[in-house]
Amino acid sequence: MPLSAATMARAPVEPADDAPHLLLVDDDRRIRDLLSRFLAHEGYRVTTAMSASDARAKLQGLHFDLLILDVMMPGETGFELARFIRTTSTVPIIMLTARHEAESRIEGLQIGADDYVAKPFEPRELLLRIGNILKRAAPAPVTRPESVTFGPFVFHLERGELREGDTIVHLTDREREMLCILAATPGETVPRGALTGAGASGNERAVDVQINRLRRKLERDPTSPLFLQAVRGIGYRLVSSP
Repeated sequence: MPLSAATMARAPVEPADDAPHLLLVDDDRRIRDLLSRFLAHEGYRVTTAMSASDARAKLQGLHFDLLILDVMMPGETGFELARFIRTTSTVPIIMLTARHEAESRIEGLQIGADDYVAKPFEPRELLLRIGNILKRAAPAPVTRPESVTFGPFVFHLERGELREGDTIVHLTDREREMLCILAATPGETVPRGALTGAGASGNERAVDVQINRLRRKLERDPTSPLFLQAVRGIGYRLVSSP
């Protein structure tokens, strides 16, 4: 695993708190140290483990965005650890091994590994593979609609404006704030806690009161709402029109 002297001489970099978190599992201390320093300098948060059992303990208490597992470790191998992880998790996995046989690569991929890198390797290649896998694994961005229609009403999220036909419906600041949150994901349940807002009135009981007031402006029968529906024990949802 060649790393240039210039690369290793670079000053340590503190990754951002929201940087992807990698778990590097390898029984070779030198590889752990070199790779963790290299990846940290490239902006990743890196936690290392010296064995499968060490990795299991860290997996119980920490969230990781990608795992890098050495195959040939004493005791439980990387293949066995990957097989165990795949029983409960879909976290991306890259396998590291000194074995070049096609059967080994096939075994790792059959277990559910996302990629396979044979030692010795160029760390920049591993860096590119990590970046590509994380891009594929990233959830698709949620696009907030410009407006939402429900019954005779249209709510424009950017302007925070509610219209019934050509008439603008007056909303208080809290009603507008809540409607923006609900309309951002129409049809999906929003927990009460996400609707509490800020300030002294930011509690779940106040949410119920505000929802009832908003219903009186939107619903023909507020006691049997069609648009602002409660989801028992969770929160509320805005039912939009097709």
